[in-house]
Amino acid sequence: MLVLLDQTRLPVEEVELFCTDVPALVQAIRTLAVRGAPLLGLAGAYGVALAAARGYDVGQAADELAGARPTAVNLSYGVRRALAAYRTAVTGGADDTGAAAATLAEARALHAEDARASERMARNGLALLDELVPGGGYRVLTHCNTGALVSGGEGTALAVVLAAHRGGLLRRLWVDETRPLLQGARLTAYEAARAGVAHTLLPDGAAGSLFAAGEVDAVLIGADRIAADGSTANKVGSYPLAVLARYHNVPFVVVAPTTTIDLATPDGTAIEVEQRPAQEVTELTGPRPGPDREGATGIPVAPLGTPAYNPAFDVTPPELITAVVTETGVASPVTGSSIAALAARPGPVRAQP
Repeated sequence: MLVLLDQTRLPVEEVELFCTDVPALVQAIRTLAVRGAPLLGLAGAYGVALAAARGYDVGQAADELAGARPTAVNLSYGVRRALAAYRTAVTGGADDTGAAAATLAEARALHAEDARASERMARNGLALLDELVPGGGYRVLTHCNTGALVSGGEGTALAVVLAAHRGGLLRRLWVDETRPLLQGARLTAYEAARAGVAHTLLPDGAAGSLFAAGEVDAVLIGADRIAADGSTANKVGSYPLAVLARYHNVPFVVVAPTTTIDLATPDGTAIEVEQRPAQEVTELTGPRPGPDREGATGIPVAPLGTPAYNPAFDVTPPELITAVVTETGVASPVTGSSIAALAARPGPVRAQP
């Protein structure tokens, strides 16, 4: 059984979600009960281990898990890692119990690697911030959620923010609400408050005013897939922030583990962008307490039948990205060669699927 914190219930209540089989985990991934690129990789790996322990068709389970959400490459990476461990064990003569144990061990190894990657990204990102904005007092704008809720450690971009906070270098964290599902308001503000980080929530559309007022020193975001040329898919609304940042000469930094780099995807046009249900836009969604909760609150905010364009992600081209921070180093300027170098650079947390 895989136990998850149901992120759809935050910040109203902290509720554990018990996934006793692969279909339940696939549903949790699709409904965003578990989300965030690195964490999806861990969920995928543990899902393959669950399939092996339950005696399912492990290959079929792996396909179902990897296809649950198309944009975040970490999901398929984690699935492949665990599936490779399972097949190696079977080929080596392990019985069902032994193969399941080997698969679980690989998922746990990936979990530990992700936690160490988070620590190194925090160090690398903080050093970069010191170069870009000397002297501290950082006012950082972030989008969506990139903390412990998306990682085996303290996160990606938010791990850098927390490192700055602990070092007395953070003046203010600006939190985009991140419509339509409000991952910034519900999740990032929740994590910032728990960590004692000085933060302010703002509507997505107010970010431009902040830039114009000179209130942003750097933008830090995560990533769901980084193509070979450095194009980066992240939560929808990231690309407009990159345009604003460039116009106002503010650094725009992507923080992600090397498992998010996909050299098989040549550029941004090749990234499949997930399209979400129209109801997420046409209805007011959000958590509500109680065991009888079923999905969103469903309060209409548009006339019945109104069509909606609801991409989960957008793609920022490399020329708008100041730097990509990973656990193995920093790519700046962001080019095909600098991204390839990051992916190839040996490090203590790197492993191949």
